Amino acid sequence: MHAKAHHEDLTKCLKCAEGCKKCKDSAPCLANYNWPFRITLLSISISCVVSTLALVGYVYHHRKIKVFKVASPIFLGITLLGCAIMYLEMAAIFPVLDLYSCIATKWTRHLGFCVTYTALLMKTWRVSLTFRVKSAHKVKLTDKQLLQWMFPILLVMLIYLGTWTLGSPPDAEDIRDQSGLIFKQCTYNWWDHSLAIGEVLFLGWGIRVCLNVRNAESLFNEARFISYAIYNIAVVNIAMVAFHLLIFPRVGPDIKYLLGFVRTQLSTTVTIGLVFGPKIYRVLRGLGDQYESRVRAKGVSASFSLNGLGLGPDENSDLYQENEELKEEVQKLAAQIEFMKIVHMEMNNRHVRPRPGSYFCGSPEPATSPVSKTG
Repeated sequence: MHAKAHHEDLTKCLKCAEGCKKCKDSAPCLANYNWPFRITLLSISISCVVSTLALVGYVYHHRKIKVFKVASPIFLGITLLGCAIMYLEMAAIFPVLDLYSCIATKWTRHLGFCVTYTALLMKTWRVSLTFRVKSAHKVKLTDKQLLQWMFPILLVMLIYLGTWTLGSPPDAEDIRDQSGLIFKQCTYNWWDHSLAIGEVLFLGWGIRVCLNVRNAESLFNEARFISYAIYNIAVVNIAMVAFHLLIFPRVGPDIKYLLGFVRTQLSTTVTIGLVFGPKIYRVLRGLGDQYESRVRAKGVSASFSLNGLGLGPDENSDLYQENEELKEEVQKLAAQIEFMKIVHMEMNNRHVRPRPGSYFCGSPEPATSPVSKTG
């Protein structure tokens, strides 16, 4: 009787471990999640979201200080809201992925990117247009005009993401790490690839705009810092694609979560630091209402500010200096035209001589014309 019971125990089928479709023993099939590690990274990301929203309030509170005023507070606020959305991607990919978390991942990543860098590139594009104009008439694009250009870009992104979500929502699929353990990852298909191509083309246009303004003088040097932010996001995205596809193609869920955290910090946090760090530093030092001496020396005009609205009615001294410089240039140009007119007249009428004491007779020596001197 005892031998029969022992034989039944040996031939009894044991249940496979959780997640295993086929198994030979009770070995686990699912990858383990290091939840304390993931919670730490998520906490840092949520802290970044709160800090970013607080920075929106800080910019609004100091919106009348020149360092923020000339940079267009409304676009600064839009940029920060986009950064907060990008940080929220870490909350979307925190749990074991499913349909809803994958949808949230796509929305936070791509919508945040579009809002942030469209706002920055609209400001830089305005500087590019101003810098390329060679006429005396200054091109001034207001915030309202730029928002009218920005709205269709955001609308296209919203329509694309909405169609994607309703028509073919991204779901989670099983993949294996280098140990053969299973975990969930959001699917990648032609929806992802098409959007990635669009964002690459958008960044390519952004880099071209930044190259156009590399020699432009803008108040508080903001155009240069925005250019650095655009270059940075391009490099970070290329590097992260290389890490995911070439260097760590089969890492586990925790390493993938860490790579997502690093990508978010290197792109979003660095962007905030480049665009807002110098401004906050000047405000804390009490220099937020003072322009750099080199800008005053070069006579950077109001049209080179990134808000396109001029420097405001309290900038009379700067406008006076700019008007005086324009008057001086006009006077020089008028003198050159007068000189060429007289030379041309004397070439066609060689018997004409300048009157004593005229512009061409400025010394006690006998007056001679420019033509007679050369020929």
